[in-house]
Amino acid sequence: MYKKVLVPLDGSKLAECALKEVRLLAQKDCIGEVVVLTAVDYPAALLGEGSELRTAAHRYQDLQKNRIAQAKEYLEGIRTQLSGDGVAVRIEVLEGRADQGIVEYAGKNSVDLLIIASHGITGIRKWVFGSTALRVLHDSRIPVLLIRPELCRS
Repeated sequence: MYKKVLVPLDGSKLAECALKEVRLLAQKDCIGEVVVLTAVDYPAALLGEGSELRTAAHRYQDLQKNRIAQAKEYLEGIRTQLSGDGVAVRIEVLEGRADQGIVEYAGKNSVDLLIIASHGITGIRKWVFGSTALRVLHDSRIPVLLIRPELCRS
């Protein structure tokens, strides 16, 4: 049994495919607590330069508060869905890069299993932008269940 399962979500339907596996494991009493997590990152380009810096800092703070509030609202909806299925759920919103935050959170919070869906990015896009799921898979010290996008697309 996995006492604590971490499920990172980015708001996309493909990422939410991981929830199907969570439900299946919960039905079989294979998991205790589920932590659904999302990361909110802010591009440095928002800060601007020179005299715009002070104004940009205020915009940055407003954007930060907005995105965190939206992330919490999104995760509350997920918690409601999973709780309705009898799953014990906690939500977490991290700030910063998703891949680093996910791996650090898992290491610091006694996570037993990480369930993450891949978006299936290939070719140059994958080379240029990378893949959060693959970076997590590479850097994680705990077992990772990687859900392939083909299983989710309809």
